Amino acid sequence: MKETSLKKEIQSYLDSVLYEQQLTKNTKMSYQNDLDQYALFLEKRGITSEKEITQKNIEAYLQDLAKKNEKSSSVAHHLTVIKNFHKYLLKNEKVSKDVSLLVTRPKLTKRLPKTISKEETEKLLDMPLNTVYDYRNKAILELLYGSGLRISELTNLTFQDIDLLNSVIRIYGKGRKERIVPLGDYAIEAIQKYVEVRPHLLKHGSNDYLFLNNHGKPITRQGCFKMLKKMLQEKGIKGDISPHTLRHSFATHLLEGGADLRSIQELLGHADISTTKIYTHITNKKVEEDYQKYHPRSDH
Repeated sequence: MKETSLKKEIQSYLDSVLYEQQLTKNTKMSYQNDLDQYALFLEKRGITSEKEITQKNIEAYLQDLAKKNEKSSSVAHHLTVIKNFHKYLLKNEKVSKDVSLLVTRPKLTKRLPKTISKEETEKLLDMPLNTVYDYRNKAILELLYGSGLRISELTNLTFQDIDLLNSVIRIYGKGRKERIVPLGDYAIEAIQKYVEVRPHLLKHGSNDYLFLNNHGKPITRQGCFKMLKKMLQEKGIKGDISPHTLRHSFATHLLEGGADLRSIQELLGHADISTTKIYTHITNKKVEEDYQKYHPRSDH
């Protein structure tokens, strides 16, 4: 199938941002997915060149995403990627004007992050250690919940990133920003025990990635999702819980325990504290629920 002018420019843009902005592979894949969907939508309407795109085409695409029940935050992300692509086209004189300039962003609905209770977390982390996979899974969950890592940060961990002597790990977050995160005693113990049995997962030669799958390769995001889903079923814990839920729970439980919002921002690697402030809504909601439940003057 012949590559269109639009698809060539998308590939050229992706190569450019990967080099200039030092994007991670996961971020590049996310951009590629968004722009491939955009190109497909346009092609179905007979548009195969970047010069043919109009503001109305972009607005129609966003409306189409909304009809497919995409979250407003997801639609906003698509638009950001599209706007950056059109800026690139104008900057590199591929088009005479930026048709995305006046396209407005959808209103974002505030969605509170899902969390798991402390009791459910304890239940999930209280697991028998019989196989090498049990030791690996225990270490993964202790790190996700105990240090608030993103799943991509966890799967990219290498031995060079871990300093058990000083109880810290070095994390490379979004945009390759580096941060140092403390390790709790439970996580340290789980990692130490896993490292002892980790050689059983190595198939050929050596591998510097900390967490491996059954083929001796670095464990993937999908592998972690499947593992967590299976464990939740075994423990009888219901709800839409993902590895990111453990990161949200890490932040929420810290805030409930009295931690400072700035400290939590540092630990999570948020560039802007407004991103971290979402957790105050969760704790405020809990305070209100506790008041209604326990206070003698409440209306229960």
